[in-house]
Formats: sequence, structure tokens, C-alpha cells
Amino acid sequence: MAVREIRKLKDELLYKRSREVEQIDDKIKEITEDMIETMYKYDGIGIAACQVGDLKRIVVYDIDYIKDDGVKSPKILINPTITKSSRQMVTTEEGCLSFPDLFGCVDRHEKITIEATNIKGNKITINAKDIESVVLQHELDHLDGKVFVDIAYDTYVGEKEDNTKEKKKKYKKSK
Repeated sequence: MAVREIRKLKDELLYKRSREVEQIDDKIKEITEDMIETMYKYDGIGIAACQVGDLKRIVVYDIDYIKDDGVKSPKILINPTITKSSRQMVTTEEGCLSFPDLFGCVDRHEKITIEATNIKGNKITINAKDIESVVLQHELDHLDGKVFVDIAYDTYVGEKEDNTKEKKKKYKKSK
């Protein structure tokens, strides 16, 4: 396993549609292991393969990591697809490993159903709600070349109380 470099800001891979995984082989397993290690290294709760340089339809996430005092329970989804979305929407504050220190409000479906393949090659269905639903929608957007900053509003850099004009200028210059 290895920590991979996270693609950031204007990296073209973040804006490309990821390709389906045809076969779960050792290379795919290595990518998922690296994604897990990278996600934890940077205190993330979700990461898509494009964020570590692979245009494959793979998502790794772990919502328990923030809820249960750092208990690790990663989940791997290969070729995930949203098959059902609730009409009820929720507004959440989101951030992204590819856009460090940038946060904003995003409207997401409160509940979704996802069909995917797990790392063992078995078809699975996930009925996600609340934070799990939000994380999965965020990560699946990555697989389609969409990033949260394109749909976020009330964006800010850093902590709300530390949101200075100087930091905003610095962020805009780095883009």
C-alpha cells in the first residue's frame, strides 16, 4: 500500500469522466488499497480514483471514521450507479481533498440507492441516507468529472471565523 498524491484544483483528471472497471484484478485491488491509505492520511471520509490519478469508476469511503473516534471501516464501490434518489433534499457543508481549505454549501438528495460491485466481485445494493448519502453523491460526481465547487454556494476558504480576504486572494492565485 502507498499514499498517493491527491490531484488538486485545476488538474484535468478531476474534470474527466471515469471509465468502467472491466475486471477486478490485482491492479484494481492495489489501487483501492492505495486509495484507502491516502484517504486516511489526509483525514478524508471519501475519495474517488480520479483524485489519485486513475480514471476508473472506483470510490472508497468511510463515514464511521468521523463518527466513532477514528474506527476504520472502509467501503469500496466499483462501478457504482445511483438507481434511486429521494425527492427530499438536504443542504450540507462540504469540502474536498482536491480543494484543500475550500468549503461550501451543496444541496443533495437526503436518501439514495446505489448499485455497485464490491472488491470481491459481488453485486451490492446500498440504501444510503444522511451523511452517507451526501458522501456518496459527492464521490460519484467525481466519477462523472464534476467537482463540488461547481455546484457549491456560500463558499469560503478555511474556517468561517478565519475567512479573511487575504486567504481568498491566496486561494484564487493558486488556481
